[in-house]
Amino acid sequence: MAEPVLGNPQNTIEVLKKYNFTFQKKYGQNFLIDTHVLDKIIRVAGIRKEDFVLEIGPGIGTMTQYLAQAAGKVAAVEIDKALIPILEDTLSEYNNVKIIQADVLKLDIQKMLEEERWERPFKVVANLPYYITTPIIMGLFEMHVPIESITVMVQKEVAERMQAGPGTKDYGALSLAVQYYARPYIAANVPPNCFMPRPKVGSAVICLRRHEEPPVRVEDEALMFRIIRASFNQRRKTLANGLNNAPDLDIPKEVIIESIRKIGKEAGVRGETLTLEEFAELSNYICKQM
Repeated sequence: MAEPVLGNPQNTIEVLKKYNFTFQKKYGQNFLIDTHVLDKIIRVAGIRKEDFVLEIGPGIGTMTQYLAQAAGKVAAVEIDKALIPILEDTLSEYNNVKIIQADVLKLDIQKMLEEERWERPFKVVANLPYYITTPIIMGLFEMHVPIESITVMVQKEVAERMQAGPGTKDYGALSLAVQYYARPYIAANVPPNCFMPRPKVGSAVICLRRHEEPPVRVEDEALMFRIIRASFNQRRKTLANGLNNAPDLDIPKEVIIESIRKIGKEAGVRGETLTLEEFAELSNYICKQM
């Protein structure tokens, strides 16, 4: 199997020139050009020969080459049709890679796993465009497919929000949603000069290891997430007012106040101080009274 060559900036430039490729702003394309970062991602994701890896947004195949060397099978899902002929070229020597032109949020991942005759959990690796990071990560978790872990390059601020705990400025609905499904940890900070073109912000590699079972028991998952979103939509409001004013929650004010008291909190508490366990408890009390 060929050695990866695309982590080298010169080789990346040659491929882009050969195909006269222009970066598409709408896809938020920033290609990695740092071999140390690429090696670190493979290491952090724990890729081994017995793994099936779903790569989202392979670009010109830089990380795909590294993944193909380390994993058993790789499915590289790319939304930009203009990149498919480039990927077919740069990955031609790797017989364990399947290139799929698709929007990953519309892809039937379960069907793809069946076609590949893969029955074990798989790993996701991605260098995600910043504008679509949250929909993709949450979309993958909500598909309820057997993901073992998601290792992604994201905007540094977003990585910090995913890992944040109660009472901090970064803590919010994203922190709680990610932590309900997985255990996040930031593995590396990555400066803008590791990409082509350079993004305006710093990036981070974050690994989300999927919980075998959610850490809290909740009667109605969808209700809990609506409560969480409403709690953070208006951060300056008290939790009771946030829930009372939420357009997609029809909960009587007395039920809200009674449920907040049941979890041992005062009526004037703010949502940003509650843990995931407390949100689950609150949601369960509300659920019983609806």
